[in-house]
Amino acid sequence: LDRLADSYVFPERAATVEELLRGNLRAGRYEGPVDKGLCERLNEDLFEASRDKHLRLIWHPVVDRDEAPSEEALVAGLLEQFRLENQGVRSVERLAGNVASIQLTIIPPASTAGGSIAAAMELIADTQALILDLRETRGGAPEGVALWCSYLLPEGEVHLNDVVQGADGPTRQYWTSGYVAGPRYAERPVYVLVSSTTFSGGEELAYDLKAFGRATIVGEVTRGGAHPSAVVSLGEHVELRLPVARSVSPITGGNWEAVGVEPDVKTSASDAFDVAYRTILDMLMSDEEAPTAVREEARVQSLVEARPKLRPSVPSVC
Repeated sequence: LDRLADSYVFPERAATVEELLRGNLRAGRYEGPVDKGLCERLNEDLFEASRDKHLRLIWHPVVDRDEAPSEEALVAGLLEQFRLENQGVRSVERLAGNVASIQLTIIPPASTAGGSIAAAMELIADTQALILDLRETRGGAPEGVALWCSYLLPEGEVHLNDVVQGADGPTRQYWTSGYVAGPRYAERPVYVLVSSTTFSGGEELAYDLKAFGRATIVGEVTRGGAHPSAVVSLGEHVELRLPVARSVSPITGGNWEAVGVEPDVKTSASDAFDVAYRTILDMLMSDEEAPTAVREEARVQSLVEARPKLRPSVPSVC
């Protein structure tokens, strides 16, 4: 509660949180050991009072030291997680019809993910269209989002987002970069896949590309978390994710907090890829400027995609 009072982006909500938690504490709701169950009960109450999906406790069941990990150690652990996840780039693929597919799990800071992003963009440099799959993207850093946008938006510097610290600032602006280490992906269709679990930095990437009219968003309304957070150690096993800022789009004047990113084409998360891919194939087949080989490959693949998806037969057993 002290950390909320000092740093939470919405001071008036901090007061509401404190009132609820202290009342529940007096009522005995938090009696018992400090464990995952306590964190879960507190998270329920934090959300009830704040309606903020970023404000939460994370339980770390195993620690490698006797004392509580420092906040620097928690950040280092997060960076190691990014490294083990290939800086969020789960897959890069060329599909039939010369269509690119990139699947992201997370969006790390540009300082660590820059090489992986450049490599991914190099692999898709000569494709006709891109499907950017953010259905399982849990979050990320604003500067990482800005780097992805730098590859997808027109060359030059574009004002993407403002992050306002606390209730009244200061404000940090995020712009696309005039220089990127790999090839830009300009003037070609981009389809972004989202789901109800797409969160935070994944939502920002979809939101920014939609705001600038650069991508068609396909799938479900996203989860709705727009508050950049700090990592705070609260003890040997407990980490607090504390929202310390809010995002403000220079295009919309708002953000996606609590409402999510609205798709241009609504469909289930499981169908989003098929919907986007079939749309691209139809477009390529009718594009007279596309290479003949690409149009033919798109035509053949469209016939494959049009076939009913048969479930595998399961032998009956006694």
